[in-house]
Amino acid sequence: MIKHIEFPSQNEYPIYANMYMKLVKKDGSLIEQLKSSLDKTKTLISKLSNAELEYRYEKNKWSIKEVLVHIIDDERIYGYRALSFARNDKTNLPGFEQDDYNLNSDTSERTIENIMEEYEALRISTIALFNGLSDKSLKRMGKANGNQASARALGYHILGHDLHHMKIIENLYLKKLRK
Repeated sequence: MIKHIEFPSQNEYPIYANMYMKLVKKDGSLIEQLKSSLDKTKTLISKLSNAELEYRYEKNKWSIKEVLVHIIDDERIYGYRALSFARNDKTNLPGFEQDDYNLNSDTSERTIENIMEEYEALRISTIALFNGLSDKSLKRMGKANGNQASARALGYHILGHDLHHMKIIENLYLKKLRK
């Protein structure tokens, strides 16, 4: 059975997350939207050549493969945060520096098949995590990097962050690449 997870109220996530929250449907279909974004990402990425996956629209910008690994890193970290908050862990969890993570990801040494295998496995795990949390635990609040959020807000953040980066790949990377 697929759980209905209501969209969080504004006080359940920090202001910076608005850029991600505005990209998701607010009808409580978090699980369905996570599944849909997985399918859309797999379809889009499967159509790209290795050269396209290595493309950077500017010299110091990430490649498409690096963007995918960034999405994975973010989803894994936010999933852990959601679990911690759902379990009522009162620890102020640390932040992470995305550029350092990227620099040390060794993405260029990975195949797209390996990256997408991790992406899919993680997304299935994320879906199982949120589908298994009680309504009470989804509303529990915690703190990470000095910001308060609820577990359910982090689920929507994961989705919105993914949608944000896939939109950038489609509307910036691929448009510049195909000019």
